[in-house]
Amino acid sequence: MADHLVSLPDDLQVTRKFKLSGQVEGVFGTPAIDDFQTLPVDRLELTFEGIPGDRHAGFTRKSGGREPWYPRGTEMCNERQISILSVEELGIIAERMEIPDLKSEWIGGNITLSGVPNLSLVPPRTRLVFEGGLVIRVDGDNAPCRFAGAAIAKNYPDRDGLDLLFAQKARRLRGLVGFIEKPGEVLVGEAVTAHIPEQWIYQPVS
Repeated sequence: MADHLVSLPDDLQVTRKFKLSGQVEGVFGTPAIDDFQTLPVDRLELTFEGIPGDRHAGFTRKSGGREPWYPRGTEMCNERQISILSVEELGIIAERMEIPDLKSEWIGGNITLSGVPNLSLVPPRTRLVFEGGLVIRVDGDNAPCRFAGAAIAKNYPDRDGLDLLFAQKARRLRGLVGFIEKPGEVLVGEAVTAHIPEQWIYQPVS
């Protein structure tokens, strides 16, 4: 067992931790607890449970199709309190789908950022530190689904198949989900710093 603990690949490549700067372009709240889409607001107050009154708020949540290892409806830790999107990536998705625009609120976004390259690809454990003191810990990327695609399709009733097209074209571009590490307020226009942790590609020990 000790050999496995100390044996490391000779070609292990480690990326040191670093920081990236961005800006908050939009914040969005949920008008009703059972509503998927969000609405633009000037500011959001976030607690350890997420956005008070939001359908994704809470210390725990029920498992669904994204967690096939649990029976559907199993109570589990809520690591998906907040949806964070990228202005640049939304533009790429819209171009790939051949639609004029894709708004954050259509797909349930809570915070839209600009300036962080490849936002959807930042690794888990990244800390998003906002100018006002709020800190969000990234759990990972948010896989696109047909449910969000259907919300987009409602805005383009003359186009068929957008619900399925979104899932195809938005992969690795649909933003991040995370949870509140340090409560606080987020405002449109404030600065944010992404603290990218040290990372490497895990490989089984041979």
